[in-house]
Amino acid sequence: MRIKPFKGIRPPKQWIEEVASRPYDVLNSEEAREEAKGNEKSLYRIIKPEIDFPEGTDEHDPAVYLKAAENFNLFQEKGWLIQDQQDHYYVYAQTMEGRTQYGLVVCACVEDYMNGKIKKHELTRRDKEEDRMKHVRINNANIEPVFFAYPDNSELEKLVAKYTARRPEYDFVAKLDSFGHTFWIIDEEKDMIRITELFEQMPALYIADGHHRSAAAALVGAEKAQQNPNHNGDEEYNYFMAVCFPAGQLTIIDYNRVVKDLNGLSDEDFLNRLSKNFIVEEKGQEIYKPTELHNFSLYLSGKWYSLTAKPGTYDDNDPIGVLDVTISSNLILDELLGIKDLRSDKRIDFVGGIRGLGELKKRVDNGEMKVALALYPVTMQQLMNIADTGNIMPPKTTWFEPKLRSGLVIHKLD
Repeated sequence: MRIKPFKGIRPPKQWIEEVASRPYDVLNSEEAREEAKGNEKSLYRIIKPEIDFPEGTDEHDPAVYLKAAENFNLFQEKGWLIQDQQDHYYVYAQTMEGRTQYGLVVCACVEDYMNGKIKKHELTRRDKEEDRMKHVRINNANIEPVFFAYPDNSELEKLVAKYTARRPEYDFVAKLDSFGHTFWIIDEEKDMIRITELFEQMPALYIADGHHRSAAAALVGAEKAQQNPNHNGDEEYNYFMAVCFPAGQLTIIDYNRVVKDLNGLSDEDFLNRLSKNFIVEEKGQEIYKPTELHNFSLYLSGKWYSLTAKPGTYDDNDPIGVLDVTISSNLILDELLGIKDLRSDKRIDFVGGIRGLGELKKRVDNGEMKVALALYPVTMQQLMNIADTGNIMPPKTTWFEPKLRSGLVIHKLD
């Protein structure tokens, strides 16, 4: 894998908490407008610039993209974002519920993405790619990083530990979710050379979160290469910003489903039909969480049920067929509820596990949804197996938490 250090554009220490924001795709325009209220330094003014327009403005309006670039320039003029003088790698640590994961902020290679060395496990949608491509083009920068995983490496771990033992550049707890964010600068030449060498020895990097951002960044890089008659491969646009975490430190949390109706079935019929492929056990009114792979939790009419897939309903030797999201999609959502396409069917919605199973109960109890299904989370090993075999996971399979904070560092493409 080819990576390189870069001259990051970053907020001065005293403004980090005002600048830093959640990623553009985890909140809507209204929420961003609310979070940025009274804060002219909020990164939302660059990544969700529609908040500077009247409510209801289309976020894909050309004027909105222009505003992003205008605000990015303004932040630099005002000194709210300043470019480092030297190339660096950076360490970015996130702490959630007592658990810390340590990522290396690097520039990954566009060509490695294009030739499949940077492996994906999810399909991307062209409209979402195009939106982010416009954003990268107009700012001529990767404003937000993508989230990669790499196979655990003890030497890299030691190098990271050397810097995390020092005083951090940034260290704050986000008010909204109480997750900790800490950031160090790797500034010793020999360490940067060694990090580059250790990544060179890796067979692959894995996209954990940010498939659309990765695609957009790589496609803009490739576009710039084509447009440059003197292209030589060393230009800054040949690289895009990523935070790379050791796979062993990452936890994928559950990504659950809620459905509006039972496709014309009564509760009794539905439960009876489930028993063809699952061992169905009523668990009562206490929230029931799936305990292992191939065990599901169902909430219907005020009661929780345990569903355990019967042997023969899945294939442990098939990296996709073994997934609980495949089992539930085929045997419950498609076969019983008539939901064929998870991406487009309006009868289904998805709830990230960070919201807890209480959120599933709430959406069924208030009548918005009829039934909820909770899944046991996918493992990092499963994700890597799928990416290694060139397979693609079904939609809405993985939810990583905590999300990367945007605004700690930015990568310019020239």
